[in-house]
Amino acid sequence: MCDGPVNDRPGGETGSMLRAAARAGWNGLTVGRARGFVQANLFLVPATVADEFAAFVRANSQACPLLAIGRAGDPALPSLGAGIDVRTDLPAYLLHTPGEPPQHVAHLRQDWRSDFVPFAIGCWFGAEAAIAAAGIRMRHAELGVQGGLFRTTRDTVPAGRFKGPVVVSMRPFAKPDVPRVIEITAALPRSHGAPLHRGDPAVLGITAPDHPDWGEPLPCCAGEEALFWACGLTALMALEGAGVPFASHAPGAMLVTDLPENVT
Repeated sequence: MCDGPVNDRPGGETGSMLRAAARAGWNGLTVGRARGFVQANLFLVPATVADEFAAFVRANSQACPLLAIGRAGDPALPSLGAGIDVRTDLPAYLLHTPGEPPQHVAHLRQDWRSDFVPFAIGCWFGAEAAIAAAGIRMRHAELGVQGGLFRTTRDTVPAGRFKGPVVVSMRPFAKPDVPRVIEITAALPRSHGAPLHRGDPAVLGITAPDHPDWGEPLPCCAGEEALFWACGLTALMALEGAGVPFASHAPGAMLVTDLPENVT
């Protein structure tokens, strides 16, 4: 896993191309895909709690960089791309019903609700093009995985019924590359900005780094250091804790927008 052939991703993809593929039935991860375009976590929440959820998102902007809020019952997000339909344009979705396990679905054509308000929150995948352009190795992308995602013991800023732990994503980088990775990502706030932490995961309350809460374990190899970014699944934790019905992207299966990642 530390060495070996690079799994090159298709070049020249755009956000609209990947959305069209998802609409046609493609159900893979968006890691390493359509590089150069901002990717988004998608949350569809009942209109009755939308203002409260918006306040939570804005109060926790590093974990939840807000890209767009849609209108109740409208599956379009025109500020993020022409023709976006949040019911069909992601590779996979989760339906969340309080007290029940999330249900994986391929699309939301049958499960769309007229009171759903779409929220698009930035994703770390949007930083990949800038890191790749600097010639920095991303081992998670070579493997075609998103890496580990972890609940931490750090609390979010609450807003009404919405609160919970900060969730982080972890990716390893060669130690000489770490300062440059931090510099690059700090300039990309729509993709969570600079890392929240580097080094020992125990500082964040992560006691089992080889057993992530989501994603795949990706331990550091010799000469690497772990970097941890605030993650949009922080919003997922807050929604689950609030006990409201909602829908979301499946982890790693993001909404790929038409926004260029280098515009802040």
